[in-house]
Amino acid sequence: MERCAKRALRGISIFNAFAETLKMEPTTAPLVFKIHGMDCAEEVTTLKKELGPLVGGDDHLLFDLLGAKMTVTAADVTPQTIMAAVGRAGMRAELFDDKQPAIEPTRRWFVDRRTLLTIASGVFGALGFTYHAWQAGGIREALGSEGMGITAGEGVPLVARALYVVGILCGVWVVLPKAWGAVRALRPDMNLLMTIAVAGAVGVNEWFEAATVAFLFSLSLALEAWSVGRARRAVEALLELTPTLAWQKQEDGSVVQVDPAKVTVGGIIVVKPGERLPLDGEVARGSSHINQAPITGESEPVEKNVGDPVFAGTVNGNGTLEVRTTKPAGETTLAHIIRLIGSAQAKRAPSEKWVEKFAQVYTPTILMLALAVALLPPLFVGEWFSWFYRALVLLVIACPCALVISTPVTIVAALASAAKQGVLIKGGLHVETPAHVKVMALDKTGTITEGKPRVLEVFPLNNHTEAELLERAASLESHSDHPLATAITAYAKEKGVKVPPADDFRIIPGKGAAGQFQGKEFWLGSHRYLEEKKMETPDVHEQLVKLSDAGRSVVVVGNDAHV
Repeated sequence: MERCAKRALRGISIFNAFAETLKMEPTTAPLVFKIHGMDCAEEVTTLKKELGPLVGGDDHLLFDLLGAKMTVTAADVTPQTIMAAVGRAGMRAELFDDKQPAIEPTRRWFVDRRTLLTIASGVFGALGFTYHAWQAGGIREALGSEGMGITAGEGVPLVARALYVVGILCGVWVVLPKAWGAVRALRPDMNLLMTIAVAGAVGVNEWFEAATVAFLFSLSLALEAWSVGRARRAVEALLELTPTLAWQKQEDGSVVQVDPAKVTVGGIIVVKPGERLPLDGEVARGSSHINQAPITGESEPVEKNVGDPVFAGTVNGNGTLEVRTTKPAGETTLAHIIRLIGSAQAKRAPSEKWVEKFAQVYTPTILMLALAVALLPPLFVGEWFSWFYRALVLLVIACPCALVISTPVTIVAALASAAKQGVLIKGGLHVETPAHVKVMALDKTGTITEGKPRVLEVFPLNNHTEAELLERAASLESHSDHPLATAITAYAKEKGVKVPPADDFRIIPGKGAAGQFQGKEFWLGSHRYLEEKKMETPDVHEQLVKLSDAGRSVVVVGNDAHV
């Protein structure tokens, strides 16, 4: 068993993701299936072994673990054949409907069957042991009766056995179809070994051990599904970045709302201030600042003019844009990022690949050795039941659970820890890469900066006070959702400055803003805007250059008289 998951991040740079493309393009109309029970790379491996010979090799199989989808690109195979083969692997397949969401909404724990079965397994196992201990006179006595050998279970009360049985069944319910699939395919795996161990413990009346093994194995599978659920929730957040409607411009100049999927490449869409872009394209008319942080991680909005590229999922600033689309809805930068996150599940670390190859040889070897211990010695010395018990002990002790599980658990811990810190690592393959890094170059955006500007210093000039300067700046910025505007208004509020909204507010594209404050005209903008207004003095210029060289973003406030 492997536990694999990946957590996509919020607010860091993933600009390089859209530079990658899917390496396998189907030559025929592909068949897309929804696979129920495919939660990690172990199921992917099982499906490849089961389906590979049917479709002409693994190259004709594409997997999306986060979406629980499988794409078959072979031309000479029917859906019924694929679904039957998936059933033999212990899972269930159905043709994927385009109307279904790309990522199913994450289910709450109280409606998830796997989680409920795991809880039930633990609860009934604990109840069985509690009743057993009560009847035996204490925990030590109950453990003692369970540990005295082959006939120990004869002292287990009937009620305790019934509770143990319910706990065992709940624990192995999800595993049984996969174990049966391993038997039919003559391919021993972890599911089969654990099922044999549980059945053998029951066979020798070790009820507590059987219930414990069933619960722990079920718990490990539930944790695995939970970790994948975290990745799915992250992708859900990415999906929410794409608007469900687009304003498309018609030939007569009118604008209507349509589904982005219905907008053809080359069509014109209108993006109003504050709206998210529904499609990739290039600016055909207008200018504005675009907040590209969801896609590129840029900490400040990027100025966009005619001919500049824009991406789906980014947020328009204060200008209205007409965008000529360059990609269909399913091929946008954001769509590629989502697909790459899903496909990255299959990128295993080298240590995981080694352990998997080792387990493929080691697991059947241990199974054959245990079978030999159970059958060969009794032919010479008798005592079939005693040797059967010893074979089960060998099977459980030598089972490569710790080895096979430890590496994926380490990978999952690394992925989860990184995700908690806001870092996307696209698969276990990349977790081990830093161990071999000699030189590291960091892009500042989202790596060594948060992308959330804040006011560091205020410089009142020309006999104005800090409160007066903040009052005028925040009055103008209260109309804007620019990150710098947000920082200024937040700082004014922190300082207790009352901010009356400015009148006749207007955006000066690419430069700043202006408006009426208490009946007098004020403006606000960058160093470049100040130079254009020809109101810069040598002292002010020197101060602005010094601040800019220190990495500060400077906002200048003034009126017709002075800065």
